[in-house]
Amino acid sequence: MEVRAVAKYVRVQPRKVRIVADMVNGKTAEFAAAKLRFHPSKGAGALRKVLVSAMANAAENNGISSGALRIRSISIDEGPRIKRFTQKAMGRGAAILKKTSHITVVLEDFEPKADQKPHGTKAKARPKFDVAKKTKAAPKKEEEVAVAETEAAAEAPAEVEAAVEAGATEETTEVTEETKTEEVEG
Repeated sequence: MEVRAVAKYVRVQPRKVRIVADMVNGKTAEFAAAKLRFHPSKGAGALRKVLVSAMANAAENNGISSGALRIRSISIDEGPRIKRFTQKAMGRGAAILKKTSHITVVLEDFEPKADQKPHGTKAKARPKFDVAKKTKAAPKKEEEVAVAETEAAAEAPAEVEAAVEAGATEETTEVTEETKTEEVEG
């Protein structure tokens, strides 16, 4: 079904409106209205008014939602010219022609296609981050400290184990680590 809207005697040059009309011809009505809303030209504003009027006609008269409308054709015809004159050199006059336009927008209803991803690809699964809740630890008992030290010693790198076997005590390794940090900081 076709729906149309016409605006006559619009004070904008037809050539300027045609440039904008070619940009949105064949697009969906909602997309075209959104695109014309932010276009800087005067012709885009006039064309958007006619397009929105056609969308309202479809909703009011035929009960068609604006999401199911597509622009079938846009025609911009020249209206009458308003003639004015200005002064020129040596007493002459020059004509100024102020052009007008007749804008016609024809919409048709269609069934919008469902959005499909190409090649049947699925969206990637979002990563899940398990956040462990931190609780205040109670002071450790001496037995728990000893167990923790043996576990840490089991996980210690081979260099530390070699130093311990060579006769160095844990206290000396701690002192050397502290001096290394002081040297780096200073």
